[in-house]
Amino acid sequence: MIELADLSPVIYPREAEPREAEYHRLLGYPPGYELSPRARELAAAARAWYKQHGRPWIFARQADSVSVTGNTIRIQEAAFSSPRLSRSLREAEAHGAVLAAVSAGPELECEAQKLWREEKPDEYFFLEVLGSAIVEELVTMVGARLCAWAEPRQMAILPHYSPGYTEWDIAQQSRLLALIEPAFPPGFGGQIEALESGALRPRKSLLAVFGLTRQVGRIRPLSELVACQNCSFTPCQYRRKPYLGPVNTCSGPRPVEPKLPPHQVNLKALQQWAQNRLALKVQQDGSVDAAFRYDGTTCTNMGRPLAFEYRVRLGPRQEGYPILEQRCAPAVGDTGHTFMCGYLDRGEKLLAAIEQEKPLEGRPLHEVLSWIRPSCAAGCFCDADGRAHKWGLVLETIQYALANREGKEV
Repeated sequence: MIELADLSPVIYPREAEPREAEYHRLLGYPPGYELSPRARELAAAARAWYKQHGRPWIFARQADSVSVTGNTIRIQEAAFSSPRLSRSLREAEAHGAVLAAVSAGPELECEAQKLWREEKPDEYFFLEVLGSAIVEELVTMVGARLCAWAEPRQMAILPHYSPGYTEWDIAQQSRLLALIEPAFPPGFGGQIEALESGALRPRKSLLAVFGLTRQVGRIRPLSELVACQNCSFTPCQYRRKPYLGPVNTCSGPRPVEPKLPPHQVNLKALQQWAQNRLALKVQQDGSVDAAFRYDGTTCTNMGRPLAFEYRVRLGPRQEGYPILEQRCAPAVGDTGHTFMCGYLDRGEKLLAAIEQEKPLEGRPLHEVLSWIRPSCAAGCFCDADGRAHKWGLVLETIQYALANREGKEV
């Protein structure tokens, strides 16, 4: 039997810091992209805060008993229904399982909410994504430790699977936690809660099952497997490798699915922006007026806050929501924009250039999803690439809100 309980896990390559490439991938940057000075500043600030205040932890323990009957997996006294997991365990001839829980800790979630209330969307986004990167690194760490334990015992560890993944109802999350939490050692400080919805608190947490088998010759080492190959959510902007179809991880090479859809903005951010920063009004003729408020900071002068208002007018839905009008200008009463280095250099000419920029005007709104624009997280409006990036955020938020309202894609 193996048990891991660590309240101070050392996350590669430095304490509480996931691999830089993984962090950039989750932020939505393409491989090899060089972050702007502002993005590097935000990423460094998020890392520095978490290194000082974050409290990540991991726990894993081998289950007393595991059996598979059809699509039902019985772990100790609890039964779970997951066709995907049961198939993987059955075809690997798994004789056991390790139950795991990892968390980036509640501190990160509290700080992220504080940043959002303070209307610091850039800082909020970078810290939120750092939490996701840390959870991914933690579960990878658990898998690696389990592999190191299993190999000299002539066993192999299967890739982890979690409630909420394909073919495993997230509502069973509380049932899995009920098996894990009582096994915490006395005085273990890890805290985790499963809500009625199946969501976990803290949000940056994960429960998982690692299958255990003695059929070593039939299993590829865990280090060679990428979870994306077994995840069928093809629109995911974070995908690293193509989905290989609904087969178990023990089989050999499989055909690659068609190319994935174009990159999109993080869905959690779109949801937050649509709820808090966007106002939509449908006119009698079916046209739509959209207003979006962007709050950022200057890249100089100690990061002074600034606010810009975006106005977009769309044609009717039956016409594909064509973009009829676009406008961006400083919000009423804003003075922060006058401290931007671009404004100090160009004055009102900069504002005139901003107002003239109307990307995708005349095109259907959905084309923003395939619009390849610069990746730039700067909070100011000095640079044209940064302004194009922000227009992408605004238009995708509008598209997301309208699609959500209709209950289907726009």
